[in-house]
Amino acid sequence: MNLRWIIDDIGEIIAEFKRPQTWLIIGLICFFGWLTYLVATYAFRTDAILIFLHRTAGSCRELTNGIIIFLFCGMIFFMLTALLMLGEFQRYFEYKEHHAHVQAQKALWWGIGWTCASVGIVVSALVFFDRFCR
Repeated sequence: MNLRWIIDDIGEIIAEFKRPQTWLIIGLICFFGWLTYLVATYAFRTDAILIFLHRTAGSCRELTNGIIIFLFCGMIFFMLTALLMLGEFQRYFEYKEHHAHVQAQKALWWGIGWTCASVGIVVSALVFFDRFCR
């Protein structure tokens, strides 16, 4: 059997890890994962089942249905804005490789805007949980 394609694929993967764009995207994914972890730690403190089973040390007030729906929608919008941010940065790198400077600049600005929007959603959730929990 000819398995040369496996060696070629591994070589392409190694070449991708030599590019700074790859490390920037990996860093952004790790940063947003960390932000998600911070919000999740607060959210688990408010879980009614965990409070009933005495599995959480947080002393948070009970959430109403309106607040739960608001937080759920915020989570959806966070995921969408984070995906849009990654897509815009991918477009920026693609346009930059093809020397399309005007489109690259627009994609960069959109990427920065979606980054600010998603970080704003997470920060507002963290502020909400900080005020909501004692």
